[in-house]
Amino acid sequence: MDLESVRRYIEKGGHEDDKKASKIEEMPLRFFEKFVMEGLHIDLIEPGRVVCSMKVPPRLLNGGDCLHAGATAMLVDVVGSAALVAAGVFLTGVSVEINVSYLDAAYADEEIEIEARVLRAGKAVGSASVDFRKKKSGAIIAQGRHTKYLPISSKIVYDAQHLMRNGSLCSILNVLAAASSKKVI
Repeated sequence: MDLESVRRYIEKGGHEDDKKASKIEEMPLRFFEKFVMEGLHIDLIEPGRVVCSMKVPPRLLNGGDCLHAGATAMLVDVVGSAALVAAGVFLTGVSVEINVSYLDAAYADEEIEIEARVLRAGKAVGSASVDFRKKKSGAIIAQGRHTKYLPISSKIVYDAQHLMRNGSLCSILNVLAAASSKKVI
């Protein structure tokens, strides 16, 4: 095995022969998210649940010509976080764990559906399950779970989150109005 070619492959991002391959510093900010999410459509949003769909674009294929595992993991992150926001979590925090079980393949131009459901949205931890299905047959492609640390930036945010879960818009506005007249840490 030629270990030097492995090193070159990793260091050049897989473009060993492409002398014009762009360097990461030249890429626009948040390029990765835009690259993966382009073409993602939201079909349904309800409290604690988000359903999206997309046609698998050729740019997200792996060497076996099916949806890349890394793109799938990124979509677990993004759509799982969106479900937490739909559950009333204002600050989605940082990922603690993302895991994905890959059960089937999705190919270029195949229509897929991504459904995220909140399993828990507590004071400090939130968790969502994310299922990937073939839209035509309903066959499961992958199943993911996303766990996030949910920071409480202040008592205002905590009170507003609590009131959002209870559905009281007037109460939320009262919390924000009261916060503007006093210092809350």
